[in-house]
Amino acid sequence: MKALTDILWDVQTLRIIGDPEMAIMSLCFDSRKIRIGDLFFAIRGTASDGHQYIQNAVIGGAAAIICEELPENIVAGITYVHVADASLTLGEAAANFYGRPSDHLSLVGVTGTNGKTTVATLLFKLFSGLGNRCGLLSTVQNQVVDQVIPATHTTADPIALNKLLQEMVDAGCDYCFMEVSSHAIVQQRIAGLRFVGGIFTNLTHDHLDFHKTFGEYLKAKKLFFDQLPDTAFALTNLDDKNGMVMLQNTSAFKKTYALKSLADFKAKIKESHFEGMLMEIDAQEVWVRLVGNFNAYNILAVYGTAVLLEQDSAKVLTVLSRLSGAEGRFETQISSEGIVGIVDYAHTPDAVLNVLETIHKLRKGTEQVITVLGCGGDRDKTKRPEMAQVALSLSDKVIITSDNPRSEDPAQIIRDMEAGIPAGKAKKVFSITDRREAIRAACHLAQAGDIILVAGKGHEKYQEIKGVKYPFDDKEVLAQAFKE
Repeated sequence: MKALTDILWDVQTLRIIGDPEMAIMSLCFDSRKIRIGDLFFAIRGTASDGHQYIQNAVIGGAAAIICEELPENIVAGITYVHVADASLTLGEAAANFYGRPSDHLSLVGVTGTNGKTTVATLLFKLFSGLGNRCGLLSTVQNQVVDQVIPATHTTADPIALNKLLQEMVDAGCDYCFMEVSSHAIVQQRIAGLRFVGGIFTNLTHDHLDFHKTFGEYLKAKKLFFDQLPDTAFALTNLDDKNGMVMLQNTSAFKKTYALKSLADFKAKIKESHFEGMLMEIDAQEVWVRLVGNFNAYNILAVYGTAVLLEQDSAKVLTVLSRLSGAEGRFETQISSEGIVGIVDYAHTPDAVLNVLETIHKLRKGTEQVITVLGCGGDRDKTKRPEMAQVALSLSDKVIITSDNPRSEDPAQIIRDMEAGIPAGKAKKVFSITDRREAIRAACHLAQAGDIILVAGKGHEKYQEIKGVKYPFDDKEVLAQAFKE
């Protein structure tokens, strides 16, 4: 319970009708979940407008309402707070309600198209390995020291986010590493949080179903760095063409990392194997258990962040050499016949390209590369033919299948992908709607030494079809197909 005035501390309001000192039990932006004494936020979303549910919230027991537009029917005994931006207010109010937990942690945000989960997860494992109590907020899972909490979004809503951060503070955490999605940035889900640092991984084609244009997607990512305070650091990938664009207007301390350019943190790959790679980072050699150029960037970003957070570089490299990556990121398994299976979350053209290029650098030259690939429904349709084209360019055979069709017809998604296949290459492509059968087919096509890439779902343990989430794990399905 907290007084409304305390919840609205440092929040810009236009008008308050009612008692500003009233006690608030909890915060809520879903009228179906309202409880007596709650503060209800009328949020304008992409699918619905919370202002339509103010009356429902009042009937459900809301004590106060935050809104951008005051209702015609003002109910006696209810406090109404008129604000310019309810989403921004929700973030700031959630931070206040939970005692501004990010002020008591070293909170580092990771944003970009690919690599966010790996970088955040490696940072969590690294700093834990260095003897710190840490929190993690990621696509795969949230974690408070040893307690694992399932994740539903890349970046949670402000109420859930600040509650988790408060739990980290209560557990004695010193650091928290979190993925920051473009959706979360523009929807003000990170409003009210204080970051000590921000990391940019890369920017490629994704989420245009939400942002509409690549320019708007870029602006969303850049906004995170624009909002960093001058006490924070901003670490960017100098080899990405948009790397320095991210830092154009930031007040934060600017630092860079790169494999190809002259940067503050520099590295190169000296040897690569399926089991890992030998890297040289700032003139020091280290063996790591991850592979591929894309992971070299991830590791370098983690190393640079650790140094910027004043960790001993020698100890950092020692712990880094022992770490595995995030679940569902280039995870390998080998069949009894010697077929190599790789499960990866790659779900953008660039991510598929990165994984397949890594496979080609590791292969001996005679093996087939068979790629199983799908695209999610109700998401950016423009990348579908491009992903199929990229997969075909670096695979001997491609099996196009379902990912999470959601509300869309899986057959139509497959047709969208097939549009990227040149007529002369059609013989290399098989279309199998059932993802389980597609993975089994890849195993039947493969011979000893061949490499199968199962891309798109990675760590996910379900397949969403027509609003229902069915149990499905690419790793388990691949392992079973190997046994068969």
